[in-house]
Amino acid sequence: MKNVKNLFRHWEFFLVVFLILEFVVFGAANPKFLRPASIMTSLVNYISVCIIALFVTLVMITGGIDIQAASIIGLTSIVEGYLWSDLGVNIWVAVASALVVAVLCGALSGFFIAYCGVQPMVVTLGGSFLYSGLALLVSGLSATPAYQGISGFPSKDAVGAFHGFRFLGKGVILGVPTQIIVYLVLIALCAWLLHRSKYGEKLYLIGVNAQAAEYSGINTRAVIMSTYVLSAFSAAIAGTLLTANVDSAKYNLGAGYTLAIITAVVLGGTLNTGGKGSILGTVLASLIICILRYGLPLCFGVSTQNLDLPIGVILVLVVLGREIAGQRMISALFKRVKRK
Repeated sequence: MKNVKNLFRHWEFFLVVFLILEFVVFGAANPKFLRPASIMTSLVNYISVCIIALFVTLVMITGGIDIQAASIIGLTSIVEGYLWSDLGVNIWVAVASALVVAVLCGALSGFFIAYCGVQPMVVTLGGSFLYSGLALLVSGLSATPAYQGISGFPSKDAVGAFHGFRFLGKGVILGVPTQIIVYLVLIALCAWLLHRSKYGEKLYLIGVNAQAAEYSGINTRAVIMSTYVLSAFSAAIAGTLLTANVDSAKYNLGAGYTLAIITAVVLGGTLNTGGKGSILGTVLASLIICILRYGLPLCFGVSTQNLDLPIGVILVLVVLGREIAGQRMISALFKRVKRK
């Protein structure tokens, strides 16, 4: 009985129930929804959000926020395309260069937040405009029109199988898409960092009380800055996979992902004030949003242009529910104090 009660105390349990309900409702509405190949394709199409949400979880556990990751996707994509197509750089060198650019972007924003004390919302909002502008600038240097996008990346071999750069986005290993394998590896990495390493302990301590963490010997500024670097690096990975998948390098690739990323992290149980969160929760929440975006158009005819509406509603309800729950806890605490 105790185990059952403990289970109900975990937010991840309710996320699993919600995910199961999605499959039941959508599956009953349209049997085509349950096709494994279609579900796998929907996950691949949404993998960028899933990947970035993992690392934004680390940022938000420290009490910060990152809304610039979507713009780094586009910057990474166009840098890879420009270096390969216009300058003739080897595609893997171009990919490595784009990753370095993304890390520098994350380090710049992280520096202003951690060492200059500027609000994370302000810095990352400014970063989203700055890095989108840089992406547009690089796109303007290319001989290919910005609206068209740079395409024609190394694709298939003699037998028609994807190889090289395109294998990252279109390849299959033992029946599993390459992008999903990359995602699983990143889940394992983030889970270890957050739940099994001293680095994760530092993140939680900073989120609970940054000043106390500093007094305990933790270099809070370096740790906070590192979370933005990791988040930018994940955005670069997502941008590379997305570019390899659609065979198009564009400056605005990934535009519109910000709401979904933040929703996945918050819905997963990470507090926007910091100090609490889990990788499992973020993964489950990402899957819930992914299935929602896949099931609503297929089963209920919802336009893809209107899919941000239910995601926004979920975000508002979760934040509102937490605020109400928090107020009740505070009221209950005051009542107990008065009784004593």
